[in-house]
Amino acid sequence: MTENTKTPVNILCAGGATQDNVMKVEAFPAAGSKVQGSEFVVTIGGQAGNASVAIARLGGSARYAGALGNHDDAIANWIVEKLKAEHVDCSHAVRVKGAMSSVSLILLDASGEKTIATRRGEGLTSAVPADAEKAVDGVDAVLLDNRYPNFMMPIVAAATKRGIPRVLDLDRPATADDPLLNGSTHVISSAEAMRGTAGEQDFGAALKRLGATYKGFLAVTAGPEGVYWLDDGSVRHMDAFKVKAVDTLGAGDTFHGAFTLRLVETGDVVESMRFGAAAAAIKCTRFGGLMGAATRSEVNAFLKERA
Repeated sequence: MTENTKTPVNILCAGGATQDNVMKVEAFPAAGSKVQGSEFVVTIGGQAGNASVAIARLGGSARYAGALGNHDDAIANWIVEKLKAEHVDCSHAVRVKGAMSSVSLILLDASGEKTIATRRGEGLTSAVPADAEKAVDGVDAVLLDNRYPNFMMPIVAAATKRGIPRVLDLDRPATADDPLLNGSTHVISSAEAMRGTAGEQDFGAALKRLGATYKGFLAVTAGPEGVYWLDDGSVRHMDAFKVKAVDTLGAGDTFHGAFTLRLVETGDVVESMRFGAAAAAIKCTRFGGLMGAATRSEVNAFLKERA
C-alpha cells in the first residue's frame, strides 16, 4: 500500500514464468551418480513469475505480462492457475501458438545453494505484448526481465510515456548501449550479470564502469555479501541479513519485487533495498521456492527485530 493510504500498490511484472520442479538433496551428485532426495515440490518460477508472487504476498496488487505456451499447453495452463491462486492478474499474458511454456529442474543442497536446468519453449523469446499501453495502464511501476527483450521494449516505451518507474532485473550480461538497460530508471543486477556487463570482477569497479554510461539508479545483489550500489558516483554497501539458508531459489526475484513495491510506497532506494533484503532473507529460510515468500506482517516483524 502507498504511504498513508489503504490503496494497494499496483506493479506489472513483465517477463518469464516457469514451472519449477524442486528437489532437496544433501549434496549435488557427481556425474553418473545417484543421490537420495529428501523433499520435493512443484512451484512457480521465472523472474517475473516469482516477483509477482512475492509482491502479492506482501500486499501489493501484482499483474503478470509475459509469453506462455499455447492454450492447449498443460504447463502454461498450470502456471496461470497457480498465479491466479496467488491473486496475480494474468490477463496480459500472451499465449504463443504452437509453443510450450518453460520448465526447470532444480536441485537444492544442504546449504540452500541451487543447480538449475531450464528448458525454454521455442517461440517465447520472439513474442511481443498484445497491447503494451493497456498492460501498463493503471500500474504504479513495472518490473522487467532482460531475458525477453522483444517483450520488454514495448512495455518500457509505454511505461516511459506514463512516467512511472521502470525497474530492470538484470539477470544476464548486457552491453552498455542496451536500450532496455538505458530505458530503465532503476537497474538491479545479479553478480554474474554485473561482472559480465561491466567486464570487471570487483563490484565497485563494475558499478563505476557501467555507471559512466547508465545514469539511473544502479545496484548489484551479491547473495550473502549483501548489495552494492552507486550513490552520486560513490560505491555504497548494505550487508545481507544473516539467516540460516535452506532454499535460495527465487531470493533475487523476491528482492526485486519487494524493492519495486517499497520504492513506489516511499521513493527511498535505501529503505526499499532494506525491505527487499528482509523479504529475500525470510524466503531463504523456507523450502519451496516462492511458496516460501513472506507476508507484509512477517517482513515488518523481521525488520523490527533487527532495527
